[in-house]
Order: sequence, then C-alpha cells, then structure tokens
Amino acid sequence: MAEQADQPIVTAAILVIGDEILSGRTKDKNIGYIAEYLTAIGIDVREVRIVSDVEDDIVAAVNALRERYTHVFTTGGIGPTHDDITADSVAKALGVPIDIDPRAKALLLERIPADQLNEARLRMARIPEGAALIANSVSKAPGFSIKNVHVMAGVPTIMQAMLDALAPTLATGTKMLSRSIPAGLKEGDVAAPLGQLQKDFPDVSMGSYPGFQEGVGFTTTLVLRSRDEARLDQATAAVEAMLTAARAGTRVDP
Repeated sequence: MAEQADQPIVTAAILVIGDEILSGRTKDKNIGYIAEYLTAIGIDVREVRIVSDVEDDIVAAVNALRERYTHVFTTGGIGPTHDDITADSVAKALGVPIDIDPRAKALLLERIPADQLNEARLRMARIPEGAALIANSVSKAPGFSIKNVHVMAGVPTIMQAMLDALAPTLATGTKMLSRSIPAGLKEGDVAAPLGQLQKDFPDVSMGSYPGFQEGVGFTTTLVLRSRDEARLDQATAAVEAMLTAARAGTRVDP
C-alpha cells in the first residue's frame, strides 16, 4: 500500500523470546494481542520474530529490528531463572552495562519480604543502565524501555498490564482504518476483479480472507485498510459494487 508522505507512520516489530514457544510446549498468546493493541493506537506492526534463549540470537534480532522499526516490543525471558537472559542480551545489544537497579529492587520489596528476596529473585531487578522502568501492577517485577526497545514479560496477564502502562509513553502515528466486507462468494470468484480494484486504489490495502462455514461452504471476507477515511469510503463503495456484479455473474438460475 502506498503511504502518504504527510501522515506520520510509526512502525513496530514484536520479538518473542523463549525455547518453550519454539518447542510448542507453550502456545503464544501475546502476538495477536500486541498487534491488535498497537494497531488501535496508531502503530503498525510490520514484523514478528521468535528466537530461542540464546544470547547471540537475541542480540542479533534486537539489533536488526531496532534499526528498522520505530519500536521493538519483546516478550519473555525476564524472570528469575538461569535461562531468563533477555535483559542481559538487550544490554549487550545496546552496548550498556547492567546491574541491580535500586528502583526495580524497591518495587520487588513491595511484594516480596526482604528475607525472601534471594539471588534468583533479584535477577528480576537487573536493568540495563539508562533504561526507564515499565510498571507491572500484577507482580511488581518491572519491564523496561531503553531507546526504542520495550522489554515485557511473557506471561500474558503481566504483559498486558505492562503494555497498558507503557502505551501512554509511546510515539504513535495516524491510525489505520479498516472495513470488513462479507463477499458471499468463493475467493476465486472475486480474485480478478479485486486485483483490478487494487490497481485503481493503490493507497488502500485490499485483502481477501477465505473461510469455511458449516451448511454454507467456502466463504470470503474482504478487508480494506487505509489511513484516509474518504478514500476508504470510496474504495468500499467500489468493492461493494464489484461484489454485486460478481454475484449476479455467478448466480445459477433454477
């Protein structure tokens, strides 16, 4: 889709960290939530990566993504165990030292008695130098933001709380608007005319999403997306007219 130069475009990547995701033992519940959340506030998610708990892999991914996008959101790997290495890896990627942060330690002490704040739990207070903390209303152990990298927990309820705390601080752009249009036809029936309409409206993204309904059969939903509401309305009208013609052309009379 062509992007208009006078409209700010803010982009993002999601980096999911964890062997448990790649092995299939844990089913990711964060990608869709983050993508929908960011879209609603005017941030376009352009890429998602999943990497294992390997420092070199995390460092390489963070550096590649932070150079390419406005924001990078990571999930996972900031707990108390030996394989929670996200904070150290992000510090290495950005070339800054990391140590126990007094602010983070104080937050942990709000929930954990001092005599139980052992070495393992203190790992959750290790924050790269220069980072801002991301509040965690669920378990207190904070995430952090450093430059354009935002490091959050992998547990969905905690990640969601962190994202709520982080969102007001984020640079955002013009929101993407969308229209969903049930086609009432199979995807192959609309592919050609939809392709022509995309050429007529290069500034409106047009997607075709097939599905299947019991008792109905194969169905298609067309989704149009644009930041310009007037152009989106024009494209929607053109697509609806195309669908009316296509339905008439594929109707089988008794």
